[in-house]
Amino acid sequence: MDQARSTISKIFNGEPHSYTRFNLTQNMEGDNSQVEMKLSSDMDEEVGGNGVGDHLNHNSNRKPYVAQKLGRTPKNLCFMAAATLLIFIIGYLIGFLVHRKKEVAPTCATSVSAFQEPPVHETGAAPLMDWDDVKKLFADKISPSKFESVLSEFTSADHRAGSPGDKALANKVITKFKTYGMDTWNDEHFVKVQDPPASGYNKFVFKGTEQRPTGFLSYSATGKVNGTVLYAYYGQESDFILLRDKNINLTGRVLLVRAGKISFAEKVANAAKMNAAAVLIYPEPTDYPIGDTTELFGHVHMGSGDPYTPGFPSFNHTQYPPVKSSGLPKILAQTITAAMGTSILRQLGGQNVPQTWGGINRLGDESDLITLEVNNVLVEKEIHNVFGVIKGFVDADRYVVIGAQRDAWGPGFASSTVGTSILVELARSISDMVKNDGFKPRRSIVFASWSAGEYGSVGATEWLEGYLTSLNMKAFSYINLDGVVGGRNGFKVAASPLMHSLIEGALKKVSTLNKAVSLFTQFGSGRDSWESNVYEDLKMDNAAYPFLAFSGIPSVSFRFTPGNSEYPFFGTMLDTPDRLKSLTSGDVTRLAEIASQFTGHIALRLVHHHVLGMNLTRYNDMIRTHVFRINKRLKDVRRMQPQLLPKDLTMQWFISAMGTYGRAAHQLAEDVTNSNLDDIEMCRIINDRIMAVERNFLSPYVSPRESPFRHILLGSGPHTLKALSSHLDALKADDPVADADLFCNQFALATWTVQSCANSLAGDIWSLALMET
Repeated sequence: MDQARSTISKIFNGEPHSYTRFNLTQNMEGDNSQVEMKLSSDMDEEVGGNGVGDHLNHNSNRKPYVAQKLGRTPKNLCFMAAATLLIFIIGYLIGFLVHRKKEVAPTCATSVSAFQEPPVHETGAAPLMDWDDVKKLFADKISPSKFESVLSEFTSADHRAGSPGDKALANKVITKFKTYGMDTWNDEHFVKVQDPPASGYNKFVFKGTEQRPTGFLSYSATGKVNGTVLYAYYGQESDFILLRDKNINLTGRVLLVRAGKISFAEKVANAAKMNAAAVLIYPEPTDYPIGDTTELFGHVHMGSGDPYTPGFPSFNHTQYPPVKSSGLPKILAQTITAAMGTSILRQLGGQNVPQTWGGINRLGDESDLITLEVNNVLVEKEIHNVFGVIKGFVDADRYVVIGAQRDAWGPGFASSTVGTSILVELARSISDMVKNDGFKPRRSIVFASWSAGEYGSVGATEWLEGYLTSLNMKAFSYINLDGVVGGRNGFKVAASPLMHSLIEGALKKVSTLNKAVSLFTQFGSGRDSWESNVYEDLKMDNAAYPFLAFSGIPSVSFRFTPGNSEYPFFGTMLDTPDRLKSLTSGDVTRLAEIASQFTGHIALRLVHHHVLGMNLTRYNDMIRTHVFRINKRLKDVRRMQPQLLPKDLTMQWFISAMGTYGRAAHQLAEDVTNSNLDDIEMCRIINDRIMAVERNFLSPYVSPRESPFRHILLGSGPHTLKALSSHLDALKADDPVADADLFCNQFALATWTVQSCANSLAGDIWSLALMET
């Protein structure tokens, strides 16, 4: 009505050719249905007469306004009255129609559909299957009898990385995955590895006797060196400190060390720091009862993956930068047999070994000359990682990865066959649960079979390097199956602190060989905590290590052991089914079943529950321990070497960052407790915050080429909190290699890394600000 009155007013004010649009209704697509009317003051054009509009078209005959008004005829007045009435009626009708349209709109067909019952969608609000039912269902799927045929099928005498045997096993694995109805794919890489010479040999000459070992260490420097032998026990840093304290010069020496305690790569790296010329590694019979002539195989790359493409995936189309890994050794390294090693040891002169090393051996002197020649060759190999996936029903783009090494130096029954068999059986069992029993995991499970694991987790690391940006946002955990059965009397776990609660839960729920006793009761109980009895550090030569320290993905690795010792046949040609059966009293299949139950309990828990069950406070305890240790050493340096560090260097900001992380971790735990778990979006936001924790402990200030394991708590390099403590020890001792400026720089970067992790854990920016107030 207001629009009609306005239009009438404009007509009487003499505004020509006015256009007014009346909005009648709004259709379902949001467009306006409109009626357009042309309102003219030239009324003679509307009615076809000579009335009011006649004078507008004849300006030369226009009369004064008053004269026009006085001169209007009754006919004209009638027309104007009729027009006014007509417009008033039209305006009234338009107003009525607009009001009526709003009332009747819901009765149209398109509007009625909006009130129909909405379709049911999966919201993730309630478990699709009770957790107890999931556990029971999975337990029923796994049995020792099923492992007999699988272990037999995947046993192979020769499946070194890139060989026809390796490819044949890859085809078997992916065929199994397809049979289970899984989506599968293949990841191809072209990697550089070092093998023994195809023609020729590696050798050494000592006291006029030449020996030609057939074992080798991949990625050793090549060439020939002459020097004198020095016995260095296990080649640990502490062993070299003892030798240095005895004023023994290690420069240019050929070091003879035992296998064990630390990896081959760490032994060679420690020797290189002491300016040694080469390293010979042998299996001491008291540590390795494998015979006098058994050869050892391994690698000495202080890292993982292809060392000739550090930080880059070895895809065939990748443009590689002209760089090498900083972890490649610059000195020669070679394994020798127990007989060769003990023969050299018996002939050494010089000082007696330290008492803590035991025995009556001597260290060696300037007369114990030796010549070592290493002629390994660098070759390129085509390797294949194969995958299968069980897709989740709610967050399909979030997944746990379960992986196993497929290759081996020789038969590799314990090192790779058992793990591959468990991988395949897990895929079969869980696929069957989804297909036939109504199990619907919220998140996905990726099953991965890696190649070139013996060369330093090459296949797994190349995959991580190729898909790092997507993996660290979507892969929330990795479970490693390499070497899971190496005995029956011991059980060890190495993992990210985030996974401690999951591990503890699995230990308590999974039974041992004695069905009435849990893993926790047998191996984790006692005067000390279960961590003290079962937990160990995740080492660099473990395939789970690059997932954790390079990619920031929470990882776990576990294994059955012979007891206090290790399975002695890893890295030899003696890793056969018969020897593993002997060490396990014939219980390989039963132990494989238990390992599957342990893996399945963790993996299914991660893909079933609303929120990832990770323990955030464990890292808070670890940070606190490091901070107190650094603070104590910093005070010692200030007291003993006050001139070395700036006076304004303070622990205040580091302690503040530690406190912020602790508050953020506890706040997130409260958010989980107080959140509506029926809200799928809220659960996803919380899980993303949890997933970011591990990733944010990767220092953004170091090069992946120089320090690929960037985790400041569990990584390796000068950026770690452990390295900061060691650096302060060196400064306190006034060690010439200690660099105060380097320490101050790393100290600042570590402080900000912890603070950044706390910021991310807090969630939104305003949440952090409110938490600090």
